[in-house]
Order: sequence, then structure tokens, then C-alpha cells
Amino acid sequence: MATPLLRLLDRLEAAGNRLPSPTWLFVWLCGFVLLLSALVALSGWQVTWPDGSRTVTAVNLLSAAGLRRILTDTVSNFTGFAPVGPVIVAMLGLGLAERAGLLGGLLAALVQLTRRRGLPFLVAFAGVLSHVALDAGYVVVIPLAALLFHRAGLPPLAGIACAFAGVSGGYAANLLISPADAMLAGITTEAARTVAPAATVAITANYWFMAASSFLVAGVIAAVTHWLVIPRLSDTTTEAIVEVEGLHPAGALAVAIWTLILTAFCLWGLLPESGFLRGEDGSMLKSPLLQGIVVLVAVYFGIAGLLYGRLSGVWQKAGDCVPALEDTLRLLAGYLVLMFFAAQFVAWFKWSQLGEMLAITGAGGLRALDLSPVLLLVGFVLLTALVDLFIGSASAKWALMAPVFVPMFLLAGVAPEATQAAYRVGDSTANIITPLMPYFAMVVAFAQRWQKDTGIGTLMALMLPYSLALLLAWTAFLALWLGMGWPLGPQ
Repeated sequence: MATPLLRLLDRLEAAGNRLPSPTWLFVWLCGFVLLLSALVALSGWQVTWPDGSRTVTAVNLLSAAGLRRILTDTVSNFTGFAPVGPVIVAMLGLGLAERAGLLGGLLAALVQLTRRRGLPFLVAFAGVLSHVALDAGYVVVIPLAALLFHRAGLPPLAGIACAFAGVSGGYAANLLISPADAMLAGITTEAARTVAPAATVAITANYWFMAASSFLVAGVIAAVTHWLVIPRLSDTTTEAIVEVEGLHPAGALAVAIWTLILTAFCLWGLLPESGFLRGEDGSMLKSPLLQGIVVLVAVYFGIAGLLYGRLSGVWQKAGDCVPALEDTLRLLAGYLVLMFFAAQFVAWFKWSQLGEMLAITGAGGLRALDLSPVLLLVGFVLLTALVDLFIGSASAKWALMAPVFVPMFLLAGVAPEATQAAYRVGDSTANIITPLMPYFAMVVAFAQRWQKDTGIGTLMALMLPYSLALLLAWTAFLALWLGMGWPLGPQ
């Protein structure tokens, strides 16, 4: 019998799926942004930064200047859109590995190892850890999770939802220091120095809290997947594929050797202080290896697939693998059409400055509240989650909010590290329910591979329980951590 929550999610899915197809939705949203930018610009509405340094007004995209920019930047909007290039490159390598039979064998072995019930936590935790490789988790972990759940006889859409929640909903958590830590710490330091010139926020400022949050986030996601999402999708569960052959011994051995060789090569280039794979300043965080992690993933899986396919007899000669690459790109055709219009919408919304105006307006409301430090940060988490529905980029949003809230909270006795931690919690939990997040449309396209009628409403209904559960549990965890006075990082 359906519970009230399941009925509510079903109604949300039905309402969301009444929206046009994702491609047409972004077409209509593009037109809406054009019209809204003109109306807001003509109204004369403007917002002022809390420090009074400048005002922000809407940019009329229907003006001559706006139309010129649309005409000249349409192609670059698409070619430079973050989810396009990495997906194509990564999927080429993954396509070879999948069609060679390597991924199927590995997934079958993994299902046996985890005994099925452990899959949600494993997938969620893998998604959380994927952030050290920037956005590679979106294009690697999510499609593999669908295959993994399918192999275990579980709904593939549950695997996609679980992985998406880990990769995007748990974006701030990690056991490893990632480029995002350096990026956010730099912005926080500059913001704090407006009132404390000697302030410095280290890249490890939130490490203890975020490392502990990794297990919390993975556990919450696994619980939601096991107790709510899988039962809700039980009628779409596919039977486990038991006819799949195990890993070919010679092919598996070749892949293992290739893995060791590539790992040794990466360590050789990274570990020495003068390693050739370090950044120009000698930093690991600016290493070309991390910046080009999607290429590394494609090369690894591509060569692994070639070795496995050749030694297992799937491919008799080098040319036999070319159709596998072509088939992989054919699967991306609908995705690329969708990405073209999504790229234009994201770019036009940014040009219009409407998102920035909404963020500043919301920030002004929070400033009027008179709360204790912990409640103030809880309110800041909620505000960040709200702003995240309009501005998806973590760096752009923090660059906007940090100069306002870091100095304001610092003067109220709240350390910049605590403000940054609160921001990261709020920024992560709302990513998975807003279609404005650049990778949201990509996840819809992944889901459509398994269920053709998947729409934006389907994904929103799947992800809403994760978002609410993460927001509640993670915010409570932050409040407990701060209330106990535990250090956020190794200061």
C-alpha cells in the first residue's frame, strides 16, 4: 500500500513530467530569460551590495548589445559548456571497456562481493570520493552505477539516483583534499581580509568536518535508497543477469598489469617535489593530472578495453573496436541536442545577472535576522540551498556571497572556516533537485537510456527525498559539531 510520502512523490513526478521534454523545456526557458531580462531591465529594479560598493541591474538581452552577444557566442556557449567535452571523451573510453565485456565482468564480480545490500553505500561513497577528480564523477560514476544496480537485479534508475546524490548532493564531503578546497579557501581568505588583513584560511580548514561528513552523507544516501527509492521503483526492477561470463583470465591479468603500470607512472610524476606531473608551482592540486582527470579516465578504460577485448577474443584485430566507438557516440546524439539548448540557457541566465540579483536580495533578508552564531549558520545553510536553485556554480556563488557574509559573520564572532563549512553544506544539498544545475540534464539523459519516458519530473521526484534528508541530517551534524566546539580542520 502506498504511503502518503510515496503518493506525494508520484504526484510530483506526474506534475514534473507534464513539462515539455527536457530539450523543449530549455528552449522555452531560453525564451523566458530573454523576456524576463527585458522586463526587469525596463522596470529599473536594481539591488545594492550590502557594503554599498556597487549596484547590480538586469541586462536586457533583447537589446542590440544583447542580441550581438547571443549571435557571436552561441557556438562557444555550446563547445565550452562543461558537461559536453568531458562526457564525450570519457564515454569513448568507457564505451570500449563496456563493449569488450570488461565492465560487465567487473560489475558481476562487484555484485557478488557486496552481496547486493551493500551496493547503495558503496555507490554513494564512490560518488563522494569522486570529487578529488573534479567533475569526473558525473560522467563516470553515475552511468556505471546504473549498470551495477542492473547487474544486481535492482532498478537502474535507483543506481543513477544513488550515484547522483553521492556525486552532487555530497559534493562538499571527501576524505581527500580536492581542488575545490583550494578554490573555496582562497575566496574565503580574500573575503576575511576585508576586516582582518592578516587572516588566512587554509585549504584544510574544513578537513575534519568534511572527512567525517563523507560517512554521514554516504549513510544517509544509502538509507534513502534502500528504504524509499528501491521500493518505489520495485515495479521497474530488472532481473539479475546471471548468464554473464566471468572475467577472462588472460584479459583480466593484462588489465591488472596495465593498472599497475599507469598507477606507477602517475606516482612517479606526482610524489617527487620536482615531479613532471606537478603544477608549474610544484603543487599537486594544480597538477595537469588532476586537471585532465577525464582524459586519464578515458585513456585508462580505453586501453583496458582494448587489451581485454583482444585477449578475450571479442575483437580479432584493431579495426574491430571502431564500431564500438561509433555506437557509443550514437548513444550520445540525443544528449548533445539537449546540451546545446541547456548551454544557451545557462549562459543567457548568467549574462542577464538575474541570478546575482536574486542572491543579493535573499542575502539582505538574512542580514536582518538577529540570531546566535549556530542558528545564524543554520540560516546561512538554508539561504545557500535556496540560492543554489538559481546559481549552480559553487565558485561563482561563493565569490558572490563570501565578500558579504564572511566579514559580517567574522565581526559577529563566527570564524571564516565555520562560514565556509556552512556554505559547503547548503551548496551541496540542493544541487540534485534544480534543473539549472548544468549536469542535471545529463543525468536525465542517462536515465532515459534505461527508461525512455524519464523526464525532469521523474528525476526531481527521485532526488527530492535525498535532498531533504541530506539537508536535515547534514545541517544537524554541522550544528552539533559547532555546538561541541570541535575543530573543523587541523588549524
